Amino acid sequence: MNISVQFLGAAGTVTGSRYLLQIGNFRLLFDCGLFQGLKNLRLRNWDPFPVPADSINAIIISHAHIDHTGYLPRLVKEGFKGKIYCTKPTADLLEIMLLDSAKLQEEEAAYASKKGYSKHSPPQPLYRVEDAESVMHLVESLDLNDTFTLSDHIQFTFRGAGHLLGAAITELLVKGEAQQKTIVFSGDLGRSSDIMLYPPESINQADVLFIESTYGNKSNPATDVSIELEKIINETFKNQGVVL
Repeated sequence: MNISVQFLGAAGTVTGSRYLLQIGNFRLLFDCGLFQGLKNLRLRNWDPFPVPADSINAIIISHAHIDHTGYLPRLVKEGFKGKIYCTKPTADLLEIMLLDSAKLQEEEAAYASKKGYSKHSPPQPLYRVEDAESVMHLVESLDLNDTFTLSDHIQFTFRGAGHLLGAAITELLVKGEAQQKTIVFSGDLGRSSDIMLYPPESINQADVLFIESTYGNKSNPATDVSIELEKIINETFKNQGVVL
């Protein structure tokens, strides 16, 4: 069975995470993130998706952060009708974050119209609140360590990734006629020691590994979060500011 992958985001930038896998005749999208940051990155959200939205069979979401989920309403708006798989905590956070993202998209379009700085008349949001609401009808939430069958040849299992409530490493098992392969997507990984979250689970075997590399070329020192937070709060109070 032929397997191919297209990297559609999070390259040259850390936002817009999207991997499109073609497994035989099955199209699987892993993460569906929004490009964020500078204007040249945000404009990429308006680019046509490289395959028709309704040709994608399923989507697996690693965690709820918008750079991994924020394009979902747009893809659904363009015709995606398959299932969106994630953990149960991710499903809860997903609704909150996508509705908030859609509201911001609408407010930005309204502000651009009011100020007249958009070249479009009238300015349109990337998606609306009703598009975000449509996403939730397609979500199927699963428990960690449960194995789910996507097709006759594809199964996957979520493992704990730390990082954020509900974040998961995905173990994808592809069964061919002569052999089988394990493909692992790390998603974003948490620290091995965290005040509020379990550490990422260990993965013992993989034929192909797609791994987070945000800090691949820099030092990410393990600082004492409580000391840093105390410093920020005290400095803010001293300056009569607000801590959110």
